Amino acid sequence: MPATRREFLAASALTLSAASYARAADKPNEKVRVAVMGLRVRGKQLAPGFAAIPNVEVTHLVDPDPSMVKPALDALKNPASPPKAEADIRKVLDDKTVTAVVVSAPDHWHALATIWAAERGKHVYVEKPVSHNLAEGRRMVEAARKYKVVVQTGTQRRSSASVAAAREYVQAGKLGKVAFARAWIAGNRKPIGKEQDGTPPAGVDYDLWLGPAPALAFRKNRFHYEWHWFWDLGTGELGNNGIHGLDVVRNVLNLDAPTRVSSTGGRFVFDDDGQTPDTQTATFDFPGCTVVWEHRIWEKNGPEKQSYGVALHGEKGTLLFQGDAWSVRDGDEVKVAADPGLGANHQKNFVDAVRGEAKPNADIEVGHASTRLCHLGNLAFRTGKTLTFDAKTETTDSPEANKLLGREYRKGFELPKV
Repeated sequence: MPATRREFLAASALTLSAASYARAADKPNEKVRVAVMGLRVRGKQLAPGFAAIPNVEVTHLVDPDPSMVKPALDALKNPASPPKAEADIRKVLDDKTVTAVVVSAPDHWHALATIWAAERGKHVYVEKPVSHNLAEGRRMVEAARKYKVVVQTGTQRRSSASVAAAREYVQAGKLGKVAFARAWIAGNRKPIGKEQDGTPPAGVDYDLWLGPAPALAFRKNRFHYEWHWFWDLGTGELGNNGIHGLDVVRNVLNLDAPTRVSSTGGRFVFDDDGQTPDTQTATFDFPGCTVVWEHRIWEKNGPEKQSYGVALHGEKGTLLFQGDAWSVRDGDEVKVAADPGLGANHQKNFVDAVRGEAKPNADIEVGHASTRLCHLGNLAFRTGKTLTFDAKTETTDSPEANKLLGREYRKGFELPKV
C-alpha cells in the first residue's frame, strides 16, 4: 500500500532527525543511567531488561507507594549498585547524572512525566498508551522535537522480526488488497467489586499518585492496576491492550489516520464500580480499509480460539497472527515463528538511540498515531456518535467529542506548554 503524504512526512522527519538524536546523546560512550517510574507491574518487568544491557545502570526506582520498591529490587537480583528509591519523579529529574526515564506509571501520568523529563534533557521510554488523551500525545511529540531527546513508545512489537516479516510480506502485495483487518482480546478478567471511599495504605503518597488527575477520594478498587477502568485515570481495555493490536495493524498495513470512527458496547457483564466498557467494538475507516477492534474482557477465549489476535483479510488470503507468530491461510503456505527477543530488542533499540547509534523503532510520533486510535474509539463510545476525524487538526466533527480531546489539570501538575 502506498504511504500517505502524512506518513511520508513523518518518515522523513524521523530520517532528518537522526542527527538530532545523535546530538541528544552528549556522551554516548558513557554509562546510560536509567530511572524507572511506576513499579507495580510494567516497571518491575522493564527494570531487569535495562539492567541487562551492557553499560546501562538502573539508578532510581520511583513510586509513591513504598511497598512497590522491594519487589522491583528483587526483580533486579542483587545489582552491584542498588538503585535509590524515590517517591517523586521531580527529585530524580533534578539529578543531572540520570540519562533516561522509563515512564511505566498509570496512564494519567505518562504525558506529564515525559514532558518534564524532556525539558530537562532526559530521554524517555514511555509505556503504552503514550497519553491519557489525544491532545497530550501531540504535545509529547512537540516536546521530543523541541528538546531533541529520544522518546520511545513501549509498543515492543515494533522491534519484532516476525512483525517486520509480516509487513514486508504484505507490502510486497502477497495478500493483494487488504480491505479488512481485525484485532481483539479476551481478558478473562474478574469484576473489581464495589467499594466505599477509604484511606490510602500507610506510607502511600496518594496525592502524588493522583498527580494531574482530579482529586478523587481513595478507593482500593481504583488504585493499583484497577485504575485502568476509570476515565479520569485510564483508557480502558482499548488503551490497555487495544494499542498493541492496532499498532500491529497500522504498522503492517502502513496506515496513518482514520477518516471515520464508531464504537458500541458497554459494561454489560461486570456489576461493579468500573466505568470503561467490558465489551466493546470500535470500527476505524481508513482510505481503502476498515479496521475493527473488539474486546470482551470477561471472556476466556476470543475469535480463532485465541485470547489475543490480529487478522488481515486480503484478496489472496488471510494473514493471522497467533501471538507474535503468523501464518497465511487460503493463500500461500507461509508460517513465521514469533520473535522471542522482541522485548529485549526494543529496550536495546532505545538505548542505542540514546547513544546516537540508531533511530527508535517506536518513536513518539509513531506511538501517538497508534494511541490516538484508542482515544478516538473511546470518544466514539463515550459520545455515542460516529466521528469524522481531521488528521491535520486532530479534531472531530463533534463538539461533544472535542471537549474530551484534553483535560483539566490540578494545580502543580499542569501540562507544560511546548
